[in-house]
Amino acid sequence: MVASHATSIGIDHRIPPHTYFLVSAVFHYLGPSFAVLLFAAIEPLGVAWLRIASAAIVFALWRRPWRYLRHAAARERWLILAMAAVLAAMNGCFYLAIARLPLATVGAIEFLGPILLAALGMRSRRNVFALALAVAGVWFLTDARWLAEPLGYVYAFANCALFVLYIVLGHRLAAQGGRGGIERLGAAMLVATVFALPFGIREAVPAFTDPLLLAAGIGVGLSSSVIPYVCDQLAMARLPRATFALMLALLPATASLIGILVLAQMPTHVEWIGIALVIAGVALHRSEARG
Repeated sequence: MVASHATSIGIDHRIPPHTYFLVSAVFHYLGPSFAVLLFAAIEPLGVAWLRIASAAIVFALWRRPWRYLRHAAARERWLILAMAAVLAAMNGCFYLAIARLPLATVGAIEFLGPILLAALGMRSRRNVFALALAVAGVWFLTDARWLAEPLGYVYAFANCALFVLYIVLGHRLAAQGGRGGIERLGAAMLVATVFALPFGIREAVPAFTDPLLLAAGIGVGLSSSVIPYVCDQLAMARLPRATFALMLALLPATASLIGILVLAQMPTHVEWIGIALVIAGVALHRSEARG
């Protein structure tokens, strides 16, 4: 099944799955770092809408997900609608957060959710300890800047909660069978564009009068939503869930590195401690017993 899925989207499955994950890890925060640079010309919600819309257009041209929606069962359509709403809200909260806080901080807080899910789903001492490490790490991060940017943390924790919903709904969609996760993702992106329209289109207007800004917005969508999400699908199809969960520890580290290289956001000593604790928590936790 994995081989046929890879072949259906033109992917050479001789490429190691870890390669797909590493590509995803880089682009997962490289795209948002470019978005931060756009905030000087376009408001964060406008950039978020451009990200969703451009990704939806790419998926529409590539996979034509409306054909999948036409034949989907009613329950599956409701799940896609729920996923679309989560994608719209999650992207908005994430961009509002990174407009106020360092990328590394928002990236670290984002992973509280998956660790909490693992601790609730498999109540081992290992997962409880992993959760304790991550909570301690986030405490270091929030203690460093809470008074300066309280609203940024509100958006960051809202993004964390929405990320949990994204994971839960994503697993439910994956369990539905059918033509594959990329078609479902494309369908959800199309609907998310409509959901995000009321709060994003007005802020995105400057991009429609400046070809360079529009191209940059499309680039953010490609690098933030298309490349990493597709690579995640390809990696998850061939990696055991426990291995994939372990490799997620790279993401807070990637956020820190990209924040330094692209945005010149150098963490303080206290923030480095917090980031290290979150990475340790992500690396330690397990999402299933066979991990």
